[in-house]
Amino acid sequence: MGRRPLLAAAAGWLATTIAATLVGLAAIQLVGVGITGTPGGVRDERDVARALASPAPVTATPAESATAATPTAATSRPPAAGGSRRTFVTDGGSAVAECGPAGVRLVSWSPAQGYRVKDADRGPDDHVEVRFVGAEGEHELRVRCRGSEPVATPRD
Repeated sequence: MGRRPLLAAAAGWLATTIAATLVGLAAIQLVGVGITGTPGGVRDERDVARALASPAPVTATPAESATAATPTAATSRPPAAGGSRRTFVTDGGSAVAECGPAGVRLVSWSPAQGYRVKDADRGPDDHVEVRFVGAEGEHELRVRCRGSEPVATPRD
């Protein structure tokens, strides 16, 4: 085999490789958001801190909690007339409760990483509770109203 056919084959292989790489990069650019799930690209520490400072509330129904399904996002509503809303945090997770004319109500709850919701009583009632269970143990959050303010209470 002479030099020319060998050089032509190498040039063809190189051109094909470059074209395939460019086509692949263009395809990844077009569907990259769908693959990575982060619209807008990679987030820096400030973006993450800002997002964590104001999380969207999440709610799980008792049936979802029993199967440890991913909670769904809840729409944010103003607190009930005359009541107030407060967020409570435990090692097992967090919950948002509000007081209203019918009593205290869990607006949303979310387990911490490594935990799941074992049980949740959303109310409205004299008191509500949510239990988070994980490898590190069980954390129960009980809330009642003191006046129109939700407060955490120890287990009776």
